[in-house]
Amino acid sequence: MSNIGNVRLVTDDDGLSEVIEQCYETDTYALDTEFHREKTYYPKLALMQINFGSGVALIDPTVISVRPLEQLFNSDRIVVMHACVQDLEVLQRYCKAIPQRIFDTQIAAGFLGLRTPSLSALHEKYLKKKLPKGERLTDWLRRPLSNRQIDYAVSDVADLLEIYKMLLSELTRRGRLNWAEDEFEIVTARANEMKSPNQAWIRIKETRHLGGQARGVAQQIAEWREVEAQSLDVPVRFVLSDMAVVSISQRLPETLDQLLSVRGVDRRQFKDKRAAKLLELVANGKSKKVRVPKDKNNKQLDPSLRPAVALIAAWLAQFAKDSDLDPSLLGTRADIELLLRKDDQSRLSQGWRKAYVGEPIRKLLEGSASLAFVDGRLQMEDR
Repeated sequence: MSNIGNVRLVTDDDGLSEVIEQCYETDTYALDTEFHREKTYYPKLALMQINFGSGVALIDPTVISVRPLEQLFNSDRIVVMHACVQDLEVLQRYCKAIPQRIFDTQIAAGFLGLRTPSLSALHEKYLKKKLPKGERLTDWLRRPLSNRQIDYAVSDVADLLEIYKMLLSELTRRGRLNWAEDEFEIVTARANEMKSPNQAWIRIKETRHLGGQARGVAQQIAEWREVEAQSLDVPVRFVLSDMAVVSISQRLPETLDQLLSVRGVDRRQFKDKRAAKLLELVANGKSKKVRVPKDKNNKQLDPSLRPAVALIAAWLAQFAKDSDLDPSLLGTRADIELLLRKDDQSRLSQGWRKAYVGEPIRKLLEGSASLAFVDGRLQMEDR
């Protein structure tokens, strides 16, 4: 481990052990990652930055394993991150674990009225300083790292603990810390969910509208594409495009010529065994009974309630603005529709949202409350 001011470049196991020990000595540390995944299925971790309070460590995963961080992640230390969803995926792959207690500064700021703020925006608002620009899209796998890359990487976590303290203080003062913590738990729960290849077809938007046989074919081909991409470690689009998956499912080709005439199928990629495999998947898929899983798009809303959706959405937007909340955190149109269907998947029927907005909406629907324009603002009033 070498030192550059209060910045440490960690390139050996002993150095990583020291950083982990220093993280154990504090209740909270900040973490960020730099990775690439433009040409691979799995993200390629290029750098990990940790601010342990008294300094910043830049850990080089191209020369050492970061797996020892697993135990630290499973401890009760709070890990401060910004827009952490993709970082959690990276950590799960390389450390075989994700932090069990996180504080996402982007989410936290949303509970104070900021709409999905960037890290740079938080620095400007709370610290009155600008972050260095220009290195975000650099080649982070290149070695040695340039001084500009190091400065950029360090800046991502250098002040994150200070911002965390400010956000924590304000959330506590306004009685919203529990709200934010509930949201953090939702994020970590989702990150721990395993994505099954046989559900890959659901992530292709157009497949939800396919009919019986076509849907079964789409499920089979999308699952094969996912497994193939994993084994080759390439993006799924390198194996077969979404458009080709949908087109094959609609056309249901039975011969090689029919398959190669489908839009999106590259003749150079699909010949011999791969083409035969696709035709086999089409044949098998036609006999599969695949249903769209129950979710917010699965059940049609009673047409008589459609006007209520628009009205409630307008009230929620106004309420979020008046309450200093990111509207997306309060509730989406999909959440409103789920609530009106009396589906417990709606966020508006769970946790703090239920009491804060779910119950007022229920009163509105039951007729014990009404909406009115007051001084140009949409407000709900008890009758």
